[in-house]
Amino acid sequence: MPIDLLASRPRSFAVPAHARPRVVAFRDAGAHCASCGVRGLCIAHDLDAETVRELDALFGTHARVAKREVLYRAGWPFSALYAIRVGTFKTLTLAEDGREQITGYHMTGDVLGFDGLSEERHSCEAVALEDSEVCALPFEKLDELARAKPALRRNLFRLLSSDVSRGQDMMLLLGSMRSEERLASFLLNLARRFQRRGYSASEFALRMTREEIASYLGLTLETVSRLFSRLQSEGLIQVQGRAIKVLDVAALKRMVGLSG
Repeated sequence: MPIDLLASRPRSFAVPAHARPRVVAFRDAGAHCASCGVRGLCIAHDLDAETVRELDALFGTHARVAKREVLYRAGWPFSALYAIRVGTFKTLTLAEDGREQITGYHMTGDVLGFDGLSEERHSCEAVALEDSEVCALPFEKLDELARAKPALRRNLFRLLSSDVSRGQDMMLLLGSMRSEERLASFLLNLARRFQRRGYSASEFALRMTREEIASYLGLTLETVSRLFSRLQSEGLIQVQGRAIKVLDVAALKRMVGLSG
């Protein structure tokens, strides 16, 4: 049984006690789409005031997810989409031998849960990389509202399309890029995403560990560590722990065949 983020009161989980994530439901009267700092990236983008009010009414409950705790697991019934209000998440699948394969890195403004649409069960696991907050959107109610609100329906299609495009981009990255091109592309993608959210495109923190980055890029930990050291020695980036400073964007773009 999935975590019930949609109920007004906490409910017990039908999973073993040791596996229960410390997900805490809470109500926040000040948390509304109309005042959200990442509204332009999320599901409420460019909606009229009436639709935003109706969308707000669907939320009911937001949730805090502690660092390294699970929002949902593969196989859990699909019931909602989750808009990231604060924080970052990774999505992953487990190989037959138990190894994690990181399939996505999700930031504030992104929407999680589309993986559960086709089979009505989640196909991957979503884990918070830092203390985070999500807005839970019960999908049946969201779908009903979207049928009556064409602009909201378009936003849903846009978000779903973006989810598909990210998967295609990852296939291209893993299938045709050399190791150094993969890391350069990853850093450039992060820079663009931070910039869209109003943050610096040249200085940011990596919430994933080196091991997680290696899994995401289909590389070994040793290769990722060597590449970070190489990019730093060549003056393209500056690394201090998980803090990254991009020093030469043009050079990183040349590495992946981009102009400018």
